[in-house]
Amino acid sequence: MLCCRAIDRSRHLVTSYPEYVPYPFQAEHHVATHPVCTNGLEDHSHRVVIAGGGPVGFATALGLAKQGVASVVLEADDSVCFGSRAICVSRRSLEILHRLGVGAGFDAIGLPWTGGRSFYKGQEVLRFEMPQDDNQQFAPMVNMAQYSIEKTLLDGVQAYHHLIEVRWQTAVTDITRNEDGVRLAVKTPQGAYQLHTDWLVAADGGRSTIREGMGLRLQGTSYEGRYVIVDILMKSPRPAERLAYFDPPCNPGSTVLVHKQPGDVWRIDYQLRDGEDPEQAILPHQVMPRVQSLLDMMGETAAWNPIWVGLYKANALTLERYRHGHVLFAGDAAHLVPIFGVRGFNSGIDDADNLSWKLGQVVQGRAAPALLETYSSERVAATHENLSYGTKSTEFMAPPSFAFDLMRRAVLSLALKHPELRSLINPRQSAPIAYGDSPLNGPDEWGTHGPRPGTVLPECPLTYVSTHGDHAVFLSDQAGHGFKAFVFTADGVLPQAWCQVGVDRAADGAMIAHAALAVQAVSLGAPHPEAVDVLWDNTVQLPHLLGAQLGAVLLIRPDGHVMARWRDANVKSRAIVSAWINQLLAANQPTAIGVTP
Repeated sequence: MLCCRAIDRSRHLVTSYPEYVPYPFQAEHHVATHPVCTNGLEDHSHRVVIAGGGPVGFATALGLAKQGVASVVLEADDSVCFGSRAICVSRRSLEILHRLGVGAGFDAIGLPWTGGRSFYKGQEVLRFEMPQDDNQQFAPMVNMAQYSIEKTLLDGVQAYHHLIEVRWQTAVTDITRNEDGVRLAVKTPQGAYQLHTDWLVAADGGRSTIREGMGLRLQGTSYEGRYVIVDILMKSPRPAERLAYFDPPCNPGSTVLVHKQPGDVWRIDYQLRDGEDPEQAILPHQVMPRVQSLLDMMGETAAWNPIWVGLYKANALTLERYRHGHVLFAGDAAHLVPIFGVRGFNSGIDDADNLSWKLGQVVQGRAAPALLETYSSERVAATHENLSYGTKSTEFMAPPSFAFDLMRRAVLSLALKHPELRSLINPRQSAPIAYGDSPLNGPDEWGTHGPRPGTVLPECPLTYVSTHGDHAVFLSDQAGHGFKAFVFTADGVLPQAWCQVGVDRAADGAMIAHAALAVQAVSLGAPHPEAVDVLWDNTVQLPHLLGAQLGAVLLIRPDGHVMARWRDANVKSRAIVSAWINQLLAANQPTAIGVTP
């Protein structure tokens, strides 16, 4: 263990503590570029510009590129981020990242975990497990530091170099909005310039320059309590799980969280006590003894070294709307969610997933701009749900007042002898959000069983039957290919009404809405010998999981949320469903969206 020395001048003692070492990851540094300009304005106008080259910005760019839509990403720094920052990737985010083509990188690097333990004054008061069964393709949660997250996404972005341009060391300094788009002023080491875009995605983080330049303010609650975040390098056989220590012997009166990360990196978060100076609290002579005391309490004896130290303050804030004309806010630029429950990064990936398919439809002329109002309404509602859970977790993890602290101590004390109270300690980890009130939700003729319109499809293993043979797939793999209708059959043979190739188009030549409806035959029984390109429910679970019956139709959106459910595929033909989607996408007024056939 590398060590260095510090002098405690109040006692004239020489204290040794572990020395900082570099991350086991070295970021590539990128040079700035300057486009061809005339009178300071870039010659080429863009369809989409994304401010912010973090996880949300890169994910949005990939979602657009998957549809053939080009974008320019502006990033003020010269590399991916430094420090662990966001570390927990949810199952739902993994589904999305696989659809974006970068999931293999997360599978290769991430550390999966399924539960955790909480302790009060050294005694275990909670042991929880997140939902996990043989139906699942992914773990409930994967730990992966943000620098690795961004590098993995960047690798995916660079594979689309013909559609995604990343401009490093390019900071936005001003924004001017007009009826047909946005003009941005930027500065680079090679000089300042301006550029025009039809659509701007503001994914430039919690200190968003775009948000500030437009005079918008986040609304909600900002908590006073602060946490110190410490990344250390330490070899340990301890498994990956979430560890929470309330009022631990090593740090009385505080709350400490511990997560194992890839590459022998450990993330430690500990709460500062009232009255502690945050700037002093991150100095080595303050940090190192606390970390060592924690490791001693945990029984960890291996050598360790600090890598990075940061400060965190919990916020529960959001914009009232995420669409402002041709500017669309996403991620921390739109909302700040407390880390407790790991909803910050994961809600940002949900933003990118929701926004990219809708913006892609609009840019390609398949949908009216009013479709983007549903991005705002759906994701604002999702944020309020996330904030509700995040606020409850924050008030327990870092009590904002004496009353909350008293309640927490009472719950923790009683939980030692009363297991029925332990659910109150549960951290309420991130879970998929349902858009139950979305104007995009269509008819539901199936009743209350199974995933209703607005919810995410449950996971289920299936067999794909094709001319190239049978292979195992999952239900979540079916999203991301435009609108898709599942038609449930006995043997994989589609009704005649769903075998038509043509798709209706709008009559208005200025706005041609093409639904790009894909049809997928699902065989609830053994497939017919001549049936191909069929999903076979070989585990016989879909009737129970989905409530699916023979002859029924289930329609999903590109992001995997259920859109509508019909009972009879012979009544609701492919042409009727396609025409309904076209009408919905072409609606020029937000109030017109949601019309039912």
